[in-house]
Amino acid sequence: MTAPFSDDQLFDWLRLIRSENVGPRTFRALVNQFGGARAALDALPDLARKSGRGRLRIASAGEVERELQAARAVGARFLASAGQGYPKALRAVDTAPPVICVRGAVEALAAPCVAIVGSRNASAAGLTFAGRLARELADAGFGIVSGLARGVDTAAHRAAPAATIAVLAGGLGRVYPSENEPLLARILDEGGAVLSEMPFSWEPKARDFPRRNRIVSGLSLGTVVVEAARRSGSLITARFANEQGRIVFAVPGSPLDPRAEGANALIREGATLCATADHVVSALMPLVDANWIESLEAREVSGEIAAEALWDELDWLDFGVPLPPPPSAPLVGVDLEEASPDAAAVFGDAADPEARLLALLGPAPVGIDDLSRQSGLPIGAVNRVLTELELAGRLERHGGTGVSLTPRGA
Repeated sequence: MTAPFSDDQLFDWLRLIRSENVGPRTFRALVNQFGGARAALDALPDLARKSGRGRLRIASAGEVERELQAARAVGARFLASAGQGYPKALRAVDTAPPVICVRGAVEALAAPCVAIVGSRNASAAGLTFAGRLARELADAGFGIVSGLARGVDTAAHRAAPAATIAVLAGGLGRVYPSENEPLLARILDEGGAVLSEMPFSWEPKARDFPRRNRIVSGLSLGTVVVEAARRSGSLITARFANEQGRIVFAVPGSPLDPRAEGANALIREGATLCATADHVVSALMPLVDANWIESLEAREVSGEIAAEALWDELDWLDFGVPLPPPPSAPLVGVDLEEASPDAAAVFGDAADPEARLLALLGPAPVGIDDLSRQSGLPIGAVNRVLTELELAGRLERHGGTGVSLTPRGA
């Protein structure tokens, strides 16, 4: 599985995986049946005719050469699952991408990793916990994997950029959401990595996000769901983690907060409760000490393959997940360490201070300092809004500086 891999082999692998309707499972079946990617490429036209499809778009040599040049221009490199440097945990997944494009510290992919995922519209308490969890897991020697999305993903990446592995739904040349491009630059500057299985200039579509999620879980020994509604992409990541034989953790939340319904449901269904980083470390460290990753083996694909089986490659991705909001939509939780200098641009001019804070508040108490940092508002403005909410009967104060929405105000 890790024999020397030539540039010519990589070129053929890219052509095959970039061809129409050839996904990871079909790719492996074709390579096994025909003895290599080049022979499989030669066989594709005949297979298409036998299936009644007639014509099939096969990636041209020119397309692949342009992709290779674009990747080289930004210092990215391609790793094949049969070559050296490919993440061992991901290789063990039966839907592992045959080729990934990686920018940054490739050696970061060799570390034992934990995925941290959750709501794009997370509460201030959820964002604070995600950041603390990422920092403490990074200090314990784990890589932090997430999808560079708004909310919990952003909080985890910002808290531990040097330990971050960001997985994109689109190509490395199309960062989504675009306002996280500075965060991605920080990750690369500080020693983290970013990767994608998609063509370099690919703009992400709705079904590309579940594709990405199975890579997020596949890179990781365990997946932590911080906050998730009942219908959430984070729950898809948890489902993939379960199917991949990885440990699923969930952070309990208030039963009054819809953003906690998914994580609470995971706990009821048997997920490991996570209230501190120690809960994750204690569960995963025995696996690391036992060289668990070394023992992983991907399922083998063998036997003959019927031509019509080539065209159902995407059925397993049919989750009906909606496309995340466009870059102009409000982003909550832009920073865990300090107020973002462009917070107004992130939240939008139409989002007044009360709207910003209501997006961050929930039934779980959160500190006023956290609200100020994550909203980008000065303490004075936060206190004014909180006073107005309290007078309206929508806010409850707790010990210290903790505040939460009342059931009526939520």
